[in-house]
Amino acid sequence: MRTKFSLLQAVAGVALGVVALAPAQAQESVKIGLILPMTGGQASTGKQIDNAIKLYMQQNGDSVAGRKIEVILKDDAAVPDNTKRLAQELIVNDKVNFIAGFGVTPAALAAAPLATEAKIPEIVMAAGTSIITERSPYIVRTSFTLAQSSTIIGDWAVKNGIKKVATLTSDYAPGNDALKFFKEHFAAGGGEIVEEVKVPLANPDFAPFLQRMKDSKPDAMFVFVPAGQGGNFMKQYAERGLDKAGIKVIGPGDVMDDDVLNGMGDAALGTVTAHLYSAAHPSQMNKDFVAAYKKAFSNRPGFMAVSGYDGIHLIYQALKKTGGKTDGDALIEAMKGMKWESPRGPISIDPETRDIVQNIYIRKVEKVDGELYNVEFQTFEAVKDAGKTKK
Repeated sequence: MRTKFSLLQAVAGVALGVVALAPAQAQESVKIGLILPMTGGQASTGKQIDNAIKLYMQQNGDSVAGRKIEVILKDDAAVPDNTKRLAQELIVNDKVNFIAGFGVTPAALAAAPLATEAKIPEIVMAAGTSIITERSPYIVRTSFTLAQSSTIIGDWAVKNGIKKVATLTSDYAPGNDALKFFKEHFAAGGGEIVEEVKVPLANPDFAPFLQRMKDSKPDAMFVFVPAGQGGNFMKQYAERGLDKAGIKVIGPGDVMDDDVLNGMGDAALGTVTAHLYSAAHPSQMNKDFVAAYKKAFSNRPGFMAVSGYDGIHLIYQALKKTGGKTDGDALIEAMKGMKWESPRGPISIDPETRDIVQNIYIRKVEKVDGELYNVEFQTFEAVKDAGKTKK
């Protein structure tokens, strides 16, 4: 009898253990491996995205569809070998359900085969080369492509009396995309490239190149440098007297990133760029976003911040659609064709390319209440990536 009673007790104990475990399993967290450059030359990109994700989670809670969201931040310093190693560790050791971030194109490409192999979504919140989403069926992008803005500024330049342009672009894939698409559209309208310079991605010294720009006597300079390098570029541009020589800067908006714009001084006034976001975007949603970001982090959000904010929103909405299930294929299907209102304006995920479709604004740097802002004056709606639509 005692043996039978002990056995019943043991069975009851196991049953109670199973019941006790059930809620814990139901509440198992959804893990997001966030790989960003938090140090090095692209650190401002990483900090903006990290800040924006924190802000979104403060505003929207840290649970979705009954699942707690856990973000595991890793610093790759924008070095692709680091990115690959960290992505592998996050997938194998931490068992993450998403990898996200990716400050530069080489980083996003380094992680792509791992996303494919693990069948988990890779949410690109920064890198801007057209080919990225083609490298894995699990990649979805919430940032931009350089083709979206470079084509539009090329068309704008020739229609607004700019006939001769010198180009200065960072020597890596996004810089090559920016140059290619600008040249195609500028030349098609009758414009002439009088000087073409490529600068190193890491710690560039712009001064010797700027003298060549000045000597070529262009109407304007087309400039692409990644987010965070615009301040250094504009400092050297002013020191070399290009602003006094009447050579204006045009380009995609990376060079006039809101994150550093206010420190550039009056040399930046009048700069015209085409871009996806300005802190001066006049919607109420953006005014609220800027105010909340400033309150939380004591500085102005730039386009990388809004890309991170939209990236975490995409993850939340996909989880809502799947009822908290983290099957990679189901999550990607949930993301395709998704549309929402962002602080930058209306955006959607192209169901065919998994790339972002968004408004591109032409903006001019002006002083507003004593601060420099990119003031939008023309809108191109629902722009797709020209790098794919032409293929």
